[in-house]
Amino acid sequence: MTLPTHAQIVVIGGGIIGCSTAYHLARDHKADVVLLEQGKLSCGSTWHAAGLVGQLRASASITRVLKYSVELYKALEAETGLATGWKMTGCLRLATTPDRWTEFKRLATTARSFGMDMHLISPDEVRRMWPLMETADLIGASWLPTDGQASPSDITQSLARGARMHGAKLHEDVRVTGFGMKAGRITTVQTTKGSIACDKVVNCAGQWARQVGALVGVSVPLQPVKHQYIITDKLDGLAADAPTIRDPDRRTYFKEEVGGLVMGGYEPNPQAWIPDAPGGDVPDDWAFRLFDDDFDHFEQHMVQAIARVPALANAGVKQMINGAESFTPDGNFILGAAPECANMFVGAGFNAFGIASAGGAGWVLAQWVVDGEAPLDLWVVDLSRFSDLHRDRRWVYDRTLEAYGKHYTIGFPHEEYASGRPRIVSPLYERLKAHNAVFGSKLGWERPNWFAPPGVAPVDVYSMGRQNWFGPVGEEHRHVRESVGIFDQSSFAKYELTGPDALKALDWICANDVAKSAGRLTYTQLLNTRGGIEADLTVARLAEEKFYIVTGTGFRTHDFGWIRDHIGDDLQARLADVTEAFGTLSLMGPKARHVLAAVTDADVSNAAFPFGHVRQIAIAGHAVRALRVTYVGELGWELHVPIGATGEVFDALMAAGRPHGIRPVGYRALDSLRLEKGYRAWGADITPNDTPFEAGLGWAVKLRKNVDFAGRQALEKLNAAPPAKRLAAFTTADPDVVLVGRETILRNGEPVGYLTSGGYGYTLGTAIGYGYVRNPGGVSDDFLSGGDYELVVAMERTPARLHLEPLYDPAGRKVRS
Repeated sequence: MTLPTHAQIVVIGGGIIGCSTAYHLARDHKADVVLLEQGKLSCGSTWHAAGLVGQLRASASITRVLKYSVELYKALEAETGLATGWKMTGCLRLATTPDRWTEFKRLATTARSFGMDMHLISPDEVRRMWPLMETADLIGASWLPTDGQASPSDITQSLARGARMHGAKLHEDVRVTGFGMKAGRITTVQTTKGSIACDKVVNCAGQWARQVGALVGVSVPLQPVKHQYIITDKLDGLAADAPTIRDPDRRTYFKEEVGGLVMGGYEPNPQAWIPDAPGGDVPDDWAFRLFDDDFDHFEQHMVQAIARVPALANAGVKQMINGAESFTPDGNFILGAAPECANMFVGAGFNAFGIASAGGAGWVLAQWVVDGEAPLDLWVVDLSRFSDLHRDRRWVYDRTLEAYGKHYTIGFPHEEYASGRPRIVSPLYERLKAHNAVFGSKLGWERPNWFAPPGVAPVDVYSMGRQNWFGPVGEEHRHVRESVGIFDQSSFAKYELTGPDALKALDWICANDVAKSAGRLTYTQLLNTRGGIEADLTVARLAEEKFYIVTGTGFRTHDFGWIRDHIGDDLQARLADVTEAFGTLSLMGPKARHVLAAVTDADVSNAAFPFGHVRQIAIAGHAVRALRVTYVGELGWELHVPIGATGEVFDALMAAGRPHGIRPVGYRALDSLRLEKGYRAWGADITPNDTPFEAGLGWAVKLRKNVDFAGRQALEKLNAAPPAKRLAAFTTADPDVVLVGRETILRNGEPVGYLTSGGYGYTLGTAIGYGYVRNPGGVSDDFLSGGDYELVVAMERTPARLHLEPLYDPAGRKVRS
């Protein structure tokens, strides 16, 4: 087949992800699609994948993506005539420790929150379902009957045939060698068989995706890791429809195959490909190839597997598969638009979940390519969750191996990664260490999560209940409520937008009204075409043609790209990232004004410096941008300091605050404080799936102003009827309940939603959660107030109370009952 000279969309990579993306582009969007595979279809990692298909993830959107995969695999053979090998065997996950059992109870609650029926069963029931299994050490197991297994190569060929049936052109033995570029966009794809002019490119090149992206300066942070499994001879007594098994406490998995078992695992000491050269590349000719068997390294899995299935001790091994699969630094796969190139999209790094994810990933990625924005809240897999840090191959290598080793470990709440740290530190790092700071890491930045009091080791001790920082964080919380604390938030992402058309650009981009005089702040959302919240940030107008924008640490790449991409091409407005130019000290608490007044000659009275304003003031001889804003529900300022002066300003504040007992405070207390005040967290309480009206943020939308803005049309249509869901706060009658999010909300005994975030309010003395109450007929105030509420926490019901107003009122210094 002759290579075409032009295509609307070129998909690079003929594995299961590339074929799924091409299939959905052709089927759903009638796009002119050309797929290029440097070898043969499925020849990279797809052909040797184990083929387990699980569906449940912590994200509702990603769970929906995986559920779509299952539905697609069920129906694909009828469409294409090629079998996929799909078997809905169900999946058993085994628990041998109390913490693991608690984790499974929470997972079962999450599953039911997402409309999936996961059961918790006894060891005896496990033994009846899987007679060859040793169950004496089990506490129990979770059982998800709709999980299963499939043949990766068969699915790929079926998707490929479906893509061709819908008009896509698939070309094998064509390697991409480069790209023609113009004004930051790909214009041609250069290959070993000629060039193809195109409008968009989708990089689904698997373990080569990093190398393909690098050809146009796009960072795709993944690392190939050797993953081994064995295929045994037939085992007597093993049923053909035996459930797949995940035995995470023994770090192994099993599935039936032709009367025998496929068995593999995730070891804590993984082997990366090219381990001595993290800067090396995957060879172009690595097709249908495996590494040599490594039974010495695999022995740790064999020992655990035989203890679980004793019959394995006498089973013959037909084959060992030792192949490379792409893993990422956080264990989540990669989808979405490349921040560095206007028309490249990526689908790669599937962390051994490629078969389970492929159907749904191709569906949403195709929609993303066509529309230019994600069709769902896909933040946890969005390529823009990464930053320049992830261009460091050594760092990605180390963190990815740690993530691989955690594949089957217990997912403790608030657990931090340890590798590659410290990487980015604020000027206060050593000072905060001297105060016994316990740091967490966010996009490479070290940030104090809490401060250990004297006699307490400054280290996290993880558990499924209240962790060792619960008491110290409570003291930090109370101190901010009663006196004054200082937060190091230097990791905030910060941008400046300047130029004659800066206001015009922001007026279109922002949902709230930013057309205010210099010296004013605006809290605003940025909306997608569905009216969903793509970003949540603060805009400070410093001068007529200069705006200062502050957003969350982890959203640096995403929010910068969103703003940049929505500035009209004809506008004179320049966006610059100035994150490292400023440290940020948040001075918060009822005594904050006393402290600030003691270190500056500026008038910081309420009359001279009201809420929602920005002033330049001098502290310790340095010009500081002071923003009167709070995320804790107390009087306070964010002080944006020239980065080199951060230490001096911190010292001045600490000295001036000594009479008031000032102390540094961490992010765990910050989260508790914001929960009481009702402030939303982007990525949890507000996402691209949620509109400002649903989130209770309609007051921050300029619909009454006669000006167009991104998302306005969608909001006007939605505003005509009561929303089908609304965010509310919940408190529990039992103060000892631990809420972490994804707990099911029951109204009059029926599920109506789930918590998006949870924690503890120390001022209230009870757990607090936020979540959307859903009702297809609309969620009115009467509907909300007319129900009795419970939360399902780790499969146990607990009475709860719904609240629509902030739980804490700083003006009256009171807690709402």
